[in-house]
Amino acid sequence: MILQAVVADLAGVYFFEENIMTDITLKLNADPYILSALREDVTSEDVTTNAIMPKSQPGQVDLIAKEDGILCGLDVFKRVFTLLDDSTEFEVFVKEGEEIHKGQKIAEVLGDIRTLLVGERTALNYLQRMSGIATETRHMVKLLEGSKTKLLDTRKTTPNMRLFEKYAVKVGGATNHRYNLTDGVLIKDNHIGAAGSITKAVQLAKDYAPFVRKIEVETETIDQVKEALEAGADIIMLDNMSHDTMKEAIALIGDKAETEISGNVTEDNVEQIKDLGADYVSSGALTHSAPILDLSLKNLHPTD
Repeated sequence: MILQAVVADLAGVYFFEENIMTDITLKLNADPYILSALREDVTSEDVTTNAIMPKSQPGQVDLIAKEDGILCGLDVFKRVFTLLDDSTEFEVFVKEGEEIHKGQKIAEVLGDIRTLLVGERTALNYLQRMSGIATETRHMVKLLEGSKTKLLDTRKTTPNMRLFEKYAVKVGGATNHRYNLTDGVLIKDNHIGAAGSITKAVQLAKDYAPFVRKIEVETETIDQVKEALEAGADIIMLDNMSHDTMKEAIALIGDKAETEISGNVTEDNVEQIKDLGADYVSSGALTHSAPILDLSLKNLHPTD
């Protein structure tokens, strides 16, 4: 098994295979969130479905694309239904991460009609959200083509959706920044204020954190860049700097540290930093501002 990302936190271990959320990830980490979402939607019963379908009845429904984009979240979509009824079956016509087009049939879902009705909204919520993020990410990755700069996400994710949203970023072709606060050392402005200086903050981090952890420092001025370099930062973030200031900072840093551009980076302005030659650019917009991709479950009908 080739693992493209392994991210650990107190809750367990996350495994993302190549554009696949593995069974380990689903069982250990995704299932609790999916079950919580289902319980949010059904606090005691689905009164409409129970009124209309009091008995089990096999049926089929089609998953249809209502706009063009990148498909992401198929395993999560399917998991919603199989957690309700593990006999639910799927015929899928598109692979994870592939382009889909308006009007295209993506899959057929076969099972108890009650299961299809109860799980419909939750399954679509995950699939639409994840596909929207993957689509937005793919757009931004293409805008950076021809440069050395890798696109990163941030921790600006929807509460209880980080696992799904960061997976969608990878499917879209970008790279995950740290998964959570346990995952790496990132000294930001308030950490610097608390420690008293960049130099002090970096030294405290080196004394405390395991030696295998890289130390990143957020900077806003050339003087801070110089201090971070002298303190021995592994990665220097250039936060909300002008184009000329970033150019000066990257030349100053050279190969003494990795560089990351950050601060209000969106699809509208990401091309403007291509010429700078930074190692990374991070964009919170990938997860906090990506619109959903419009998908729908249609043509539900009994099969017996």
